[in-house]
Amino acid sequence: MARVGRLGGAMLAETQGEYFLVGNLKEPCKFESHGLESPGELDAIKHPYIRLSATREVEMVGPHLLLNCEGEALPRLLAKRLLIERNASVSDRLWHLIINPDGDEDTLASNEIKCQWLVEMPTEIWQIVRDTVLRCL
Repeated sequence: MARVGRLGGAMLAETQGEYFLVGNLKEPCKFESHGLESPGELDAIKHPYIRLSATREVEMVGPHLLLNCEGEALPRLLAKRLLIERNASVSDRLWHLIINPDGDEDTLASNEIKCQWLVEMPTEIWQIVRDTVLRCL
């Protein structure tokens, strides 16, 4: 079972013992304090995801997604589904829709959110959801 959380505003995906950073950081991040080697300079527009090296056990903090999608297919899917194309940042609107569809921060039932539906949903249907959520208000 793969896990996906947030790290510095980007997504941190753990799959089969490997870690991937998906998207651009939105805030400074000390990777070493999270048990990861610093990847150096990042450009998620050119490379929407990169493999990270763990230096010790990596703890997933905050709400995280549980999915049955393994290997490099996972960060590839996350990049297509959740990154804003113009700047390769994670859409906070889409993330919050997934972790808490009711929109009430106080009712987050669990830190582990099973969302296999994100993997199984047809691309055409997700694109409708994505366009609706990202539409400027």
